[in-house]
Amino acid sequence: MLEIKNLHASIGDKKILDGLTLTVKKGEVAAIMGPNGSGKSTLSYVISGREDYTVTQGEVLLDGVNLLDMDASERANAGVFLAFQYPLEIPGVATMTFLKAAMNAHARANGQSELQTPDFMRRVREAAQKLGVSQDMLKRPLNVGFSGGEKKRMEILQMALLQPKLGILDETDSGLDIDALRVVSEGVNALRAPDRAFLVITHYQRLLDYIKPDTVHVMARGRIVKTGGPELALELEKSGYKDYVGEAA
Repeated sequence: MLEIKNLHASIGDKKILDGLTLTVKKGEVAAIMGPNGSGKSTLSYVISGREDYTVTQGEVLLDGVNLLDMDASERANAGVFLAFQYPLEIPGVATMTFLKAAMNAHARANGQSELQTPDFMRRVREAAQKLGVSQDMLKRPLNVGFSGGEKKRMEILQMALLQPKLGILDETDSGLDIDALRVVSEGVNALRAPDRAFLVITHYQRLLDYIKPDTVHVMARGRIVKTGGPELALELEKSGYKDYVGEAA
């Protein structure tokens, strides 16, 4: 599904990713954990195509196709979805207009017919109900006036509607209380499928109590320094990252 080979990336003159190699299989939920500044969010941005970052070496393959040859919109249409740590408010853009535009752009890019309004409304209503997204939220401009938990629910709603091949969650647990964390996690778990993979980026074990990973990778100084099963996250919760911070030096 996702294969990253010897990835090097910088922002300005600062090198952040330093020879990162990672494989995520179809159907797999892979967790990335690591200290602040290890490059976790940068990895999510580079995969999804954020323009601020410069890739100097390596490949990022999704089903054998190099994402680095595509712009951000092409990557999204190829099946990459990034849920941000801090979703932006977009005043003046109605939530329903945004959702319909995104779904129809994805349909056109994949040779499908655009959604008619009744079908679009039905899909949104059904997905929103499962995620606790209220009709009032759907009537507002995108994310405007939303709490942190509401913004995260809206992003999971977008993911549920777009049905990506690869879902990247960049510290989705940031700013969530227990109830919101549970709802968001249930939404992610409902999307787990044999032909879909997830990359879950987090500092803390608590998210992984709700979204059970198949593999856990420790990231430090721009590369993966250890890989294990779910028990590795429990080890990190107890001992922290002190044993790994210097390993990639």
